[in-house]
Amino acid sequence: MEQTRWWTWLLLVSAAVAVILLLAAPLGYKYGLASLRPSLMSLVVALLTAVLVFLASLVMVFIAQKYGLSANRNLLLIAMGLSLIPMVVMGPQIQAARSVPAIHDITTDTDNPPTFDEIAPIREYAPNSLEYGDDQGSPEELARKQKEAYPEIRSLKTSLSVGEATEKTQLVLESQGLDVINVDQSKGIVEATATTKWFGFKDDMVVRITPDGSGSVVDVRSVSRVGQSDIGANAARIKRFLEGFREASG
Repeated sequence: MEQTRWWTWLLLVSAAVAVILLLAAPLGYKYGLASLRPSLMSLVVALLTAVLVFLASLVMVFIAQKYGLSANRNLLLIAMGLSLIPMVVMGPQIQAARSVPAIHDITTDTDNPPTFDEIAPIREYAPNSLEYGDDQGSPEELARKQKEAYPEIRSLKTSLSVGEATEKTQLVLESQGLDVINVDQSKGIVEATATTKWFGFKDDMVVRITPDGSGSVVDVRSVSRVGQSDIGANAARIKRFLEGFREASG
């Protein structure tokens, strides 16, 4: 009967640990069991462990095959399969982070960004400020980085009145899964919060509607509460809202 070698068990267990860290890191932060930095470090450890396990298992598979250790080979293939999970999950995230600037405050109006009202006190202790450009360089530098990365993020002109556009904004945000915090018809302001599924990060959005002749202009701003880089999430959220608003407006 073939004996399972110690290095086979080591690689198999290490692959399982990498998957466990991949799941535990975001859940630990989401449910308040760990702070952000240890959670992110756990993801890094999970990815590095997975890469090392995959490479080592690949080498050992050939060795097991050479010496006829079929049971060991099969366990090593399982270890390789498990190690692929963190790599497949984290790979696109790393690629996205490298392809966009490390900013977390995106708006359609970089000259006069919409301001938050009722959400401002909720974010009182959030690491990221609501002051445009406060923790990301000057406002001009932040605006330059955004325009280079997301030139399509622009104000939206609509034939709807301020009141009609405000109502439409609330409906679109709710349909897209955001929690609407404030709707102020008199100011043409709608504030909402988005919660990410993986880590449970909170990103806040404000939509400002201003009169423009017989219609109105819709401007949006989305700001993360934590993290230097949003990996493109705020820009994607604004684009999704604008597309939804256009469709809802006919």
